[in-house]
Amino acid sequence: MAEEAPHFSVSESNGVRIVEFADRKILEEISISEIGDALNDLVEGTKGIKLLLNFRNVEHLSSAALGMLITLNKKASELDGSLKLSDIKPQIYEVFKITRLNKLFHIYDTAERALASY
Repeated sequence: MAEEAPHFSVSESNGVRIVEFADRKILEEISISEIGDALNDLVEGTKGIKLLLNFRNVEHLSSAALGMLITLNKKASELDGSLKLSDIKPQIYEVFKITRLNKLFHIYDTAERALASY
């Protein structure tokens, strides 16, 4: 079962919803808002959700996108769920390190490793 949204696709593997971003750059405020709304809809009301965000296609991420991820992580946690990130390019991971968000998020170098951690 794969769903298509304007900015990403969703599939499922062993009870984990996998979001793979289509956009190379997640910078525009309107795009971030649309992505945030669609991801919130995915999490909303799903107790114990297991969500993996795969960033393998993403080369640039704005600070507003990071804020959206923090909100999504909080919402998943409130529902006893978990959010994991994978395939983050080194230049984006550097921003996670500088902002100490690498301590907040569970980040894996590959989607396979993230899935295995569930």
